[in-house]
Amino acid sequence: MALDFVIMDGDTVIFKPNCGAATVIVRPGKIKASGLSTINGKKFCVEGDEKSVTVAGCLYTKLSHLKPGSGTLKIKKLADDQLTTRIFSGKDRIILKGSSFESVFEVNTPAEDIKPVAAGGAPPDQSGPYRGEGQIIPGTSKIKAL
Repeated sequence: MALDFVIMDGDTVIFKPNCGAATVIVRPGKIKASGLSTINGKKFCVEGDEKSVTVAGCLYTKLSHLKPGSGTLKIKKLADDQLTTRIFSGKDRIILKGSSFESVFEVNTPAEDIKPVAAGGAPPDQSGPYRGEGQIIPGTSKIKAL
């Protein structure tokens, strides 16, 4: 395993818009760090901090449901290459840039068919949650670990 960039408090999380059958209008999120280690007063993100990322109020549609619904994007699971194997912050593994994480889009308000149900349209979307992916963008390119 090669050195990779360390993720720090406040780094940007980018979700991809394709979440299975749903297309989400994504917005970036921020990750909140709880690690014990710091550099220049900024904490390292450790395993479990990915759960701090939630981006609520994202609109979505499907081919069969063109009237937008809304929901929340979250990180479901980090990829194996997004956690350190040799360096720790206390007892916790540090989060690295790595490849893509697995995301989940949880529906809060279902998307609807543009044609009303009474006029033969499809009922509101009941297919979620939807799976997708995304990346964490490090705020610095100077700190690496493995």
